[in-house]
Amino acid sequence: MSTVGLIVNPTAGRDIRRLVGGASVSDDYGKRRTAQCVLSGLSLVGPCEVLCMPTRSGLASAAIEDPPEGVSASLLEGPVTATRKDTRRAAETFADVADCVVTIGGDGTVRDVASEVDDLPILAISTGTNNVVPTPIEGTVAGAAAGYVASGAVSVRDATTRHGTVEARVERDGEEETVRGMATMGVLDREFLGTRAILDAGEFRVGVVSRASRGEIGLSGVAGALVSHRAHDPGGIGMRLDPDVRENVRAITAPGVVSEVGVSAWDRLDPGESFAVEVDRGVLTADGERVKELTDATVRLATREEGPLLVDPSAVFETLSNGNS
Repeated sequence: MSTVGLIVNPTAGRDIRRLVGGASVSDDYGKRRTAQCVLSGLSLVGPCEVLCMPTRSGLASAAIEDPPEGVSASLLEGPVTATRKDTRRAAETFADVADCVVTIGGDGTVRDVASEVDDLPILAISTGTNNVVPTPIEGTVAGAAAGYVASGAVSVRDATTRHGTVEARVERDGEEETVRGMATMGVLDREFLGTRAILDAGEFRVGVVSRASRGEIGLSGVAGALVSHRAHDPGGIGMRLDPDVRENVRAITAPGVVSEVGVSAWDRLDPGESFAVEVDRGVLTADGERVKELTDATVRLATREEGPLLVDPSAVFETLSNGNS
């Protein structure tokens, strides 16, 4: 019997961009219904055990309280902090016991899971705010796709693509710290973290992305106005941004927000090739969130190829239709 890990992030999709932008609200009811649909989709494939990350709000227990026939579901044991530590702890367990992981959340949720699971396939369902990596997909379809991969009916090779990642090496006072992201890393011209949401794209001074498309939001959308770069393509795009340059690009910078962003220089980056900036005071961002205050630091942004395996539901069902596995 296959085992699927399930993470329903109760905090995804609830930041201030719901108030100042056009982002939709993702409440507990919607997430619970999506999770229940995932279980229904898993039942299409056959017997399956689901292990679910517990939540302080009771969202997880409500989502799995009445699983369909053929699916057994239970909560992981352990402390609940209502922080990203819960996601990482659950993902660490899944790395040892699961055949596939389904996440219901945003870019940050996928980033936290990917940091712990190595080559365990991830099927990411979008319920966050500034999503680039997770996709909006109906939960039953997502569950079925995850079930076919977990059971081995469709091979991981045929069902997944390896997503590139980004990282920042922050050097200060002879010490170095590495911060990793999935799709985007950047440096903002501001002094404090404040709310983690990025409200003004004009504050960016440097950005590096592992994927670029006009149809994406945030830095990857800005880069996409310059060039196309798929998530599994090697390397990425580095940009220097300046609100005072004459030539701007128009991009989707937040849900419901189209902005003009000044790009003073950009280039394609090979895997591991760094894009450096000296920062007197600023804020480092990862995947659309402010993550670290910077003072008198050198920041080297780069892309990496050692990213997670993401399940492509279309590839799963196409493989089944073609009789390959």
